[in-house]
Amino acid sequence: MLEKIKKYQTRLQSSIKTTYRRYLFEEIDFDDKMIAIFGARGTGKTTILFQYLKELQESDKNALYISLDYPFLSGTDLIELVERFVEEGGEYLLLDEVHRYEEFASHLKTIYDLFDIHILFTGSSATSILNAKSDLSRRVTLYNLHGFSFREYLELKYDMAFKSYTLDDLLKKHISIAESMNGSSFNILKEFQTYLKTGYYPFYFDKRVSYYQNLLNTINLTIDLDLTSLGLIEQKYTYKFKKLLEVVCESKPFEVNYSKIATMAEISRVKLYDYISYLNDGQMLLLVNEKISGLKKVQKPAKIYLNNTNLLYAYCESSEVGTVRETFFANQVSSVYPLNISKQGDFVISDKYTVEVGGKEKGFAQIKDMKESYIAADGLTVGTGNKIPLWIFGFLY
Repeated sequence: MLEKIKKYQTRLQSSIKTTYRRYLFEEIDFDDKMIAIFGARGTGKTTILFQYLKELQESDKNALYISLDYPFLSGTDLIELVERFVEEGGEYLLLDEVHRYEEFASHLKTIYDLFDIHILFTGSSATSILNAKSDLSRRVTLYNLHGFSFREYLELKYDMAFKSYTLDDLLKKHISIAESMNGSSFNILKEFQTYLKTGYYPFYFDKRVSYYQNLLNTINLTIDLDLTSLGLIEQKYTYKFKKLLEVVCESKPFEVNYSKIATMAEISRVKLYDYISYLNDGQMLLLVNEKISGLKKVQKPAKIYLNNTNLLYAYCESSEVGTVRETFFANQVSSVYPLNISKQGDFVISDKYTVEVGGKEKGFAQIKDMKESYIAADGLTVGTGNKIPLWIFGFLY
């Protein structure tokens, strides 16, 4: 079996492009014994595994890549397979799609406890790993891989390097950052509009013509395979998840009416909150809560968005420009910083910065009395004062 797996590894390795490295690769501490990379389908988790595999091979390390959705692995005991690999001098085990293996958490815990081996694995949901019945959470270091930032999209498209910025630097230096981009060989606002429609998932660069069809297929696989294999929903109810996504598309983020959503999606209100949570875990929805503490704290999110703007264009017949702008901002910022709904303005970041999102004519009337308040303005190439181009928030990672 090991020889067969190694043949598949070689075959896949020759077909996967590993030149461009996502932001997360530099953040991972590969010295940890067990590492998990989770995130939505199509964001590049498998590519990271093969990039690391290449590094290990170049350092003469004995490493093995296994995708746990290989059909021929059905019925194979993973513990026995790993034991044989270790007996042959195995040092690094790279496991892809672990959620496709039944009771994966208890198997990973056993591998961690029994064998002197480093494990790097990918999965579809952080919650399913952390809340597993076996105590895996104490042993694993978790990393969340998001889709392309606007910065990464530009890097790969133009084979250029662009710096990412902390939020503080971005807010203070946005004018010089924007002016430095003006010398580029492309129109930043035009590229931003393209990114909003087709730039979030790395597979765009391989499947441009059929991008939306592939994106819809990715959504269906997440629901039909990932959520069902994790035991979160029965196959016969998967259509309700897809219906829920359609309903969210048709609803404005600032008009969240749970009774209406439940009725339109043909879901009970009791189940609705679970379904929303599962779709959030699968990174198809993005939930932003109010900043409430103590006894007044509520569980339901204040705003519900599709996870990113590409999903809006793929799934919705039409989307209001305001929804597109807010979705982009929430997606990019919440990937790096705590984000909440603000009572004045649209969002508050890290309990400190209040931001109103709008067009280039947007004024400060709603947030004029707020300290550290900013406008994230669409349609601006370069900002002024506390009015910042919306696209710059795509340079946070």
